[in-house]
Amino acid sequence: MNDTVRQVGKWLGGGIGLLAVLVLASVVVPPESTTGQVLDALLDTGYASAVLRVAVPIAFAAMGGIFAEKTGIINIGIEGFLILSALSSVVAVARLTESGVSPQVALWLGFLVGILVSIGAAGAFAVFVIRYQSNQVIAGLAVWLVALGVAPFVSLVLYQSVNSPSVGTFGTWEIPLLSEIPILGPVLFDASPMVYLMLVTAPICWYTLRSTRLGRYIRACGENPRALDTAGVSVRKTRYIGVLISGVLCGIGGAGFTLGQLGRFVGTGETSIGGRGFLGIVAYLFGNYNPIYSLGGALLFGSFDALQFRLQQISALDIPRPIFRVLPFVIVILVLMFVKRTRIPAALGEHYDDEE
Repeated sequence: MNDTVRQVGKWLGGGIGLLAVLVLASVVVPPESTTGQVLDALLDTGYASAVLRVAVPIAFAAMGGIFAEKTGIINIGIEGFLILSALSSVVAVARLTESGVSPQVALWLGFLVGILVSIGAAGAFAVFVIRYQSNQVIAGLAVWLVALGVAPFVSLVLYQSVNSPSVGTFGTWEIPLLSEIPILGPVLFDASPMVYLMLVTAPICWYTLRSTRLGRYIRACGENPRALDTAGVSVRKTRYIGVLISGVLCGIGGAGFTLGQLGRFVGTGETSIGGRGFLGIVAYLFGNYNPIYSLGGALLFGSFDALQFRLQQISALDIPRPIFRVLPFVIVILVLMFVKRTRIPAALGEHYDDEE
């Protein structure tokens, strides 16, 4: 725990130092210059709020991946879980609203539907890789590719377009008094409920893995499944639990991103999820399988994802838009080049039969 607190303290100190440098630069640089416009975009509280919103699917994908891989199951299909939950949540909200359900109730019920669909996909994935001992990497890729094809097809059948119609969003929840704090108030205390959920879930996941019996079982399952089996705990059951928890968290990420920000499903290209599940994988590798560190990684990648939209609005930057769109993935490559070695679970990817 002390190591985690010290590391988080270092990150906060570094972030405050960087912010101070940017503020000082904004005072010196003429505001009408291109550099001044970029600094204004970075120092805007709206940008900070956008970073938190964009980080939601990345952070939940990262936390979901941690629970699966801590049990020894490679789960690169989390992008597919996000896509399926994103579409199903929108479809559920649209159908419920048409049936006369109030918009807010429909949103929460649609959010729940998105989670349940993600759990179902995770359960199917778990059966293949745990019961039938399929290749985990190939099974994960299959989940992603199936979701990438099925989701736009379902939208096309229902709405005659790969893009769904727009539905409502959760909006923001303002916390009285706290939202009036200068700078931090509008960012942290006047945000989407999905942002609050993300900030609360990360420490809960960290505590669960570190200090609960379930967390000890999950960690032992990924490190030494035979020892866990010898202690009388079912390795197969523990791995099912880890993958299903992964489905829950990815469902929250996909449905929460769609209903918390976009209000629709976009089925063109890589869909509205746009590779954020894969960014989640990098986030938990960056965070060394620590949910709190992984949240930091999600915020880092989310900051550059949000930044590319801001930079596109600065006309003085005569740069083709596709270059802006690849900015988050360039940062991912740089992070992977300089990040310290990640310690993966010892039994990751290895099949285990309780009856052996």
